[in-house]
Amino acid sequence: QVQLVESGGGLVQPGGSLRLSCAASGSIFSITPMGWYRQAPGKQRVLVARITSGGSRNYAESVKGRFTISRDNAKNTVYLQMNSLKAEDTAVYYCNADPPLMQYWGQGTQVTVSS
Repeated sequence: QVQLVESGGGLVQPGGSLRLSCAASGSIFSITPMGWYRQAPGKQRVLVARITSGGSRNYAESVKGRFTISRDNAKNTVYLQMNSLKAEDTAVYYCNADPPLMQYWGQGTQVTVSS
């Protein structure tokens, strides 16, 4: 049973950066591709970035050019580098497979962009 634990969130000013990490308790090869999702207050959870086992990446239009997803399979970890953050990036961020698997949803990590 794989467990995913997100970390790295926090409060940041507009224009700032954060790096999120998603650590898997087991091998992530079996649950690729991996994605970062976010859920803003009152809104549905949406996929913002995904990465395949081979390193191919896709991004939602809202984050393209600002966010970078990466993975370190040796460390069973997926990352999300977020630059030029905007207030509308405020949300709880989760990692999961793509498409997501119910049993892999973790607690997420809160990202708040505010001055």
